[in-house]
Amino acid sequence: MTIPVEARDRLEDYLLSVRRRLRGFSPAEIDDIVAELRSHVLDKPDAEGAVSLASVEAALASLGPPHQLAAQYLTEAALSRTAAAGRSPLAILRGLLRWAALSVVGSVVLITSLVGYLLGICFFLVALLKPLNPHTAGLWQIADDGGSVFSIRLGFGDVAPGRELLGWWIIPIGLLIGYGLIVLTTRLAQWSVKAYRKSRALPNRAT
Repeated sequence: MTIPVEARDRLEDYLLSVRRRLRGFSPAEIDDIVAELRSHVLDKPDAEGAVSLASVEAALASLGPPHQLAAQYLTEAALSRTAAAGRSPLAILRGLLRWAALSVVGSVVLITSLVGYLLGICFFLVALLKPLNPHTAGLWQIADDGGSVFSIRLGFGDVAPGRELLGWWIIPIGLLIGYGLIVLTTRLAQWSVKAYRKSRALPNRAT
């Protein structure tokens, strides 16, 4: 296939800009991505069936700026790692942390997941610590400026005036809620990753 020099130069400049931004990929992966992008652009001839500067410019415009395209690849890689993490909360959080560094949506999912996991851990801990701190560990209703607030206490330090709500029932209830929150948070994170991946196909895979 004969390609005008100016069209080839424009394409290679674009691909080089994308290549420089694909930090985190192996050299072989970067070569594959660049080769796929080059093939995508060259498979978009003009109305006369030839590759011209105009056809290259049109194809590159459809891909978007190099930094945005590279960010999509990096995001997809982070999402792939998260999806492959299975049911491991730590592995899921590592994947979400990478996603959060690249996307506002990723930041929201990460924060939501952190809150869910922390609440689950708190309920687990209060259930486990209740036998060690029977008079202070538990779910408490504490007076606060004429009203009241609910607080999960692990048994360390003094408890403000109030009343414990569940007593020894906090052990089975805490274990159940803690486990449920961790499972629910994991599934929500996995669902968010799958939904986002479906909504954002990589440009070079578009037809």
